[in-house]
Amino acid sequence: MHDRDTSGGGQGDGPRAADDRDGERIPAAHVANGTGSPDDKTDTDGKGDTDATGGKETRPGEQPARESPEQPTAERELTRQPPAGRESTEQQPAGQPSAVEHDGEQFDHRVLKSLLGAWALSACSPEETAAVEGHLSDCGTCAEEALRLRDAVGLLHPEDSLDLDPMLRSQVLRGCMVRRAPRIPVPDWASPYDAETARLDALLRDMADAEWLAPVMLRWFDGSRQAERETTVGGVIAHLLAADGVVATALGLPDPLDARDADAARSIAQAGSAGQPPADGDLKGPVAAPGTSAARPGARHAPHGPHEPTAPGARHVPHAPAARTEQYWRSERDALRTPAAREPWREQGRAMVRTVSFAGSGVAALDVDYGDFALPVRDAMLDRAFECWMHAEDIADAIDYPYTAPQGEHMHHMVDLAARLLPGTIAWRRRTGLSGAPHRLTTAGAPGRALHLEVEGDGGGDWYIPLDSPAAAVRPEDTVAHVALDRYEFCQLVAGHVQPLEAAAGQDGDREAVRDVLFAAASLSRM
Repeated sequence: MHDRDTSGGGQGDGPRAADDRDGERIPAAHVANGTGSPDDKTDTDGKGDTDATGGKETRPGEQPARESPEQPTAERELTRQPPAGRESTEQQPAGQPSAVEHDGEQFDHRVLKSLLGAWALSACSPEETAAVEGHLSDCGTCAEEALRLRDAVGLLHPEDSLDLDPMLRSQVLRGCMVRRAPRIPVPDWASPYDAETARLDALLRDMADAEWLAPVMLRWFDGSRQAERETTVGGVIAHLLAADGVVATALGLPDPLDARDADAARSIAQAGSAGQPPADGDLKGPVAAPGTSAARPGARHAPHGPHEPTAPGARHVPHAPAARTEQYWRSERDALRTPAAREPWREQGRAMVRTVSFAGSGVAALDVDYGDFALPVRDAMLDRAFECWMHAEDIADAIDYPYTAPQGEHMHHMVDLAARLLPGTIAWRRRTGLSGAPHRLTTAGAPGRALHLEVEGDGGGDWYIPLDSPAAAVRPEDTVAHVALDRYEFCQLVAGHVQPLEAAAGQDGDREAVRDVLFAAASLSRM
């Protein structure tokens, strides 16, 4: 190949050892690469020749020109060296993507591919994540695999609480009943009790044996101040067993406090497990005779009638839930330390639901004697459902277990019961001197002052509470005050867990009427 004359500043066409221009030498790298110097130019603007490094010649009084940071391509290729402990890219097999280095740590293709599963689950460390994501932009095979894994992760069930949705049981039952109506349906007013006892039983099933000894503080409002009593998880279930026994005996079922009924209780539990309805003669409520005791929490007077003579050696069984609980705690010491009360409580609750289902609509009006007041069975079952929920939350708080509120339909039944009991409770507080006398007396059926109670949220609603007489007629235009509470806050107030004056309530209108209703709501609670 012939050399061209470079006196005009042109670039050589092929490899040569030297350039005649001003005796300048071309670096050996350019000779080996066959490109010539990229700065091999003539001085066409009359400012002087270039020096051996391709820079301009320094004139007198001028600062030396700084070298360009750019190196000739061939020279860079000769000076690049692979990092220590890492092979150069030229030594990678054909078609294999290069290794990735992040913060001094090496990740080759095999390691990065093994990390794709953890990356899809977001389980990689920050360094591994950065290395994998950098590799995916260079490796099509791994990018496709990563996309498939991410899609698969999206199909996995999201991380949830271990507790089932509280509405799941009702949804499943409702779906089954749509397809095939039950031969013996559970009454609407008994469904909340059925659901709440099932939820509490599920919580108890998940508990460890040691957790039955966890301390639980029972709280209620005694009419003037907050009261409390400490027990254990086992003691709470024993309390529910004794208190539910009030309703059970009204339905003709054995009383858990009466030792004579122990064999009968086991036989009814076995019959219920076999799906047999109780005999008609077993559905006997208390004798309905007019009573004279003071009615508390808005209920009717207790239907006390002639008492049957007590058998020699038999102990008196009280009606009041608190007295029944104290008696059961004294007689069954193991119930405070072990799950001894769980199975009897569970079987008693199932027997109660079966009984009201088989008995038909007539059983709803039976009176349940609570000692100093009485409730019809339909309201007593809602009362027991509410207390079951509240004590389930007490247990859940004691063992740090997540627990949710009942479904909206069931909560509405409970809130409605509390709202219906408020007028009678206001009157009871006035009779006992816990509250001031009304501004005026209103005859039954006549219009009187009212308070608008608004319970917000799913299961809430609007109620107009008569203030002057439980039997007074109420109209929206007679409203003198308005109270608005969240549904959960209202239920906590009714349970006695919140002080009346500390309830987060929106208030408007007559302050005395608002105070009367808030204190009456808290007075519905009991142990």
